[in-house]
Amino acid sequence: MADSRTLSEPIGADSLFSIRNKVALVTGGSRGIGLMIARGFVEAGARVYITSRSADVCAEVAAELSEIGSCTALPMDLSGRAGCEALTTDLSGIEEKLHILVNNAGATWGEPIESFPEEGFDKVMDLNVKSVFFLTRGLLPLLERAAEDADPARVINVGSIHGIAPPFLPNFSYAASKAAVHHLTRTLAVHLGPRRITVNAIAPGPFESKMTEWLLDNYQKDLEEACPLGRIGSPSDVAGAAIYLASRAGSYVNGAVIPVDGGLVLKS
Repeated sequence: MADSRTLSEPIGADSLFSIRNKVALVTGGSRGIGLMIARGFVEAGARVYITSRSADVCAEVAAELSEIGSCTALPMDLSGRAGCEALTTDLSGIEEKLHILVNNAGATWGEPIESFPEEGFDKVMDLNVKSVFFLTRGLLPLLERAAEDADPARVINVGSIHGIAPPFLPNFSYAASKAAVHHLTRTLAVHLGPRRITVNAIAPGPFESKMTEWLLDNYQKDLEEACPLGRIGSPSDVAGAAIYLASRAGSYVNGAVIPVDGGLVLKS
């Protein structure tokens, strides 16, 4: 028999996907996937902070987004623990709570296996994996203050379909780092769930960005033909996935890795 109490509870469609007035931090939010998510959050009424290594670019993008909502620049290099700790200090001096953390800042490195350097692993793993862990850990007090039983705080990590299926490109450390991000997501979900913090990952396929510029210049038609939906991703695709995970609609999703790729990874 159906639970009559559950059936009588209003869904509240208007608020189900709302993130209005939530505080969000999007790392690497000045371009690419990070900018797409940051813009989506701003348009949805969240109070958004973005990071970038370039103070000038970060400020410029924040000013542009501030024309449609609330966006503040917090420039920082997150490639080492010092940057993660400094960003934690900066944000903690402004906000008492953090509802949404999007760990998006990342790097890639492509080179043939015969010449692939140690630096190509160190740089990529430090930013793509270690910074996700140390920034999340540093911001736990702010996330816990925002967390509620029915509306947990959210950590959204940006992985990649290259962390699910091996890529044809020689980006060895990038693919390994994104697979690590996916499993770190699951591990953090188990440990932070009891603190009313959910941890999930989005695994994007091809979207227009500086990181994918070479790929799309050379293989966009091939990718579109391989994708079941016949196209690359649009800003609303990845912003929508992030808003879902950050809203009440995604409050019971924890430890998931969600491909946002039109089904491309299924053809790999």
